Amino acid sequence: MGRARSRRNEDMSWPAYVDVLSTLLLVVTFLMSIFMTAQYYSGLELSGKDTALLRLNRQIAELTNLLSLEKGRSKTGEDDLATLQASLNALKEENAKLQNFAVTSDEKSKTEAGRVGSLSADLEAQKAISNEALAKVDLLNQQMLALRKQMAALNEALGASEKKDEESQERIKDLGSRLNAALARQVQELQRYRSDFFGRLRDLLKDRQDIRVVGDRFVFQSEILFPSGSADMTPEGLGTIDQLATAINELRSKIPAEIDWAFQVDGHTDSRPIASSSFPSNWELSTARAVSVVKYLASKGVPPERLVAAGHGEFQPLENGTDDESLRKNRRIELKLTNK
Repeated sequence: MGRARSRRNEDMSWPAYVDVLSTLLLVVTFLMSIFMTAQYYSGLELSGKDTALLRLNRQIAELTNLLSLEKGRSKTGEDDLATLQASLNALKEENAKLQNFAVTSDEKSKTEAGRVGSLSADLEAQKAISNEALAKVDLLNQQMLALRKQMAALNEALGASEKKDEESQERIKDLGSRLNAALARQVQELQRYRSDFFGRLRDLLKDRQDIRVVGDRFVFQSEILFPSGSADMTPEGLGTIDQLATAINELRSKIPAEIDWAFQVDGHTDSRPIASSSFPSNWELSTARAVSVVKYLASKGVPPERLVAAGHGEFQPLENGTDDESLRKNRRIELKLTNK
């Protein structure tokens, strides 16, 4: 029973398969017809395209020919343009040269004109300078003439002056001789008065062994006038200077007024140094002693303007020895009548 059913099913499925094949065949046939139709139309389209392509190729060829012609024309135009450009450049250069030449000529003209103006101005200035120089030369000539006159006058005056100078020299020589003679007379007279003065002092100070005459000076030992290391006179010293003042006052009334005399007092010490609050050195001690004598003489009527005080310290000794006697002699006050 199963087999019968199976056969029945097989007999029923065959016709369906045939139908499918038939349908498929129809479809394929339809598709082929469509393909052939498409091929046809495609061929037609390709044929049209080939025609169009040929037409385009012909147009391209024509355009190529036209382009070649245009290129040739362009080349010719470029050559012509280059020629024209070269000509234009040449014309520009020539124009520039002409302009430069014109400017240069104009500048040269202006420069020449300026130079001419400057030279004219210089010429006028030189003329003015020449005129001024001529005026100065004329003035200088006048001044030279005046100077020559002055020189002549000066030479004449110089000659007269030289003559006067010679006369003056003679007078000076004569006055010098007279002056020397007068001085010699004054010295001689002063020596005479000095001799009188010394004689008078000797009479006043006779029998004094501590006072002596050395050359033209009276020498007093310091011990008779001052204590050791002091510038204050002792009573004995004051008495001695009183006698000296008396002699000077007697003498000055006899000395003529034309004799300018002075009485000099010099203080001296020995070589032993002194250092105290009053006298730091022998300079101060010797000077102070001379000043003490001068002041006392002035107090006794001797004119101060006739008195001179000087201190020499230990630097002008009478004796060079260092023994007591030499040192004693070097400690002294010297009195001298002299000219101022």
